[in-house]
Amino acid sequence: MSLAHLFRPAARSPRIFAPRSPAHTCRTYAVQAPGNPVMEIFNRRTKHLQKDRAAHNVEESRKTDYIKDEVATRLCERLLDIKRDFPNVLDLGANSCNIARALTMPDPDPDSPTGSSPPLSTRISKLTCVDTSPALLYRDADEPFNQQMSLTREIIPDLESLPYAENTFDAVLSSLSIHWINDLPSMLAQVNKILKPDSPFIAAMFGGDTLFELRTSLQLADLERRGGVSPHVSPLTDVRDVGGLLNKAGFKMLTVDVEDIVVEYPDSFALMADLQAMGENNAILHRELGPMSRDVLLANEAIYRQLHMEEGARGVPATFRLIYMIGWKEGEGQSEPLQRGSGQLNLKDLLGGGEFQGGR
Repeated sequence: MSLAHLFRPAARSPRIFAPRSPAHTCRTYAVQAPGNPVMEIFNRRTKHLQKDRAAHNVEESRKTDYIKDEVATRLCERLLDIKRDFPNVLDLGANSCNIARALTMPDPDPDSPTGSSPPLSTRISKLTCVDTSPALLYRDADEPFNQQMSLTREIIPDLESLPYAENTFDAVLSSLSIHWINDLPSMLAQVNKILKPDSPFIAAMFGGDTLFELRTSLQLADLERRGGVSPHVSPLTDVRDVGGLLNKAGFKMLTVDVEDIVVEYPDSFALMADLQAMGENNAILHRELGPMSRDVLLANEAIYRQLHMEEGARGVPATFRLIYMIGWKEGEGQSEPLQRGSGQLNLKDLLGGGEFQGGR
């Protein structure tokens, strides 16, 4: 994975029409193709190949599932607050079916009055897991969790064009996939369309400050050894934009929250090796091809340790910022927020009344 905050949209080839003969004096110009232009940030084919290559090394791929498994578990815990069953659920960008594995875990509710709770998979009649990488999607098809729920796998060309009819699913889940989407507003609108009324979209994605330690150290290493900055780390969505994107796509009753997971690695080389084994390495459309130079890698390691390694620590930290989001498709009988000014209690009364008692 690399660090880059600069990127540009893919260039479109103009359609130039030349005169048919010298006598033809009418001028023609480049013509924009129909439809709204889409900014392409990520190379979808590159990301597909990265995920396939990572999954083919099954042992290493499974060893580096610690982030995806943890995030899938935390995402599924949000289903505990929704007291209903889900006959038909879509796992969008399923990776190696990390959500399916999390759904079959025993005792998911730590606050259960009996001390135990059934797996969340008992509330789901059918789970459809879709991804673009066959190798990754079917990597764990022989694992025991496949027999513990009704699970179907489907390969689709890309996650930006969903081949499902309107009002199909009772819930759509997605864990650590949609941060690779070029046209996120369009994809969210499609998710809203394929959901049944009053059904939730629950997702987790890497946020903008993910791997800020690697970003900063690689930038400085590039400046020091090469005199400029190359795109090594893919740009990510800022949490401040997520609510607006969900609202624009038609979702209601939005919930967006952020969590940081900090992982300690022996060195920056181990971090980058794990990112590659996860299939999470850089896929910017105009990234620099080929491996980073040895000089830049060595400088990055020294700068990383100098800037980010805490005193007494045995390794270097890497921060993964997770953005969790929940949005509901509008439906009849759905709860609505109260109108502004309709509250019956005064905030001063709730805080103890009277004037503010300042302290030193």
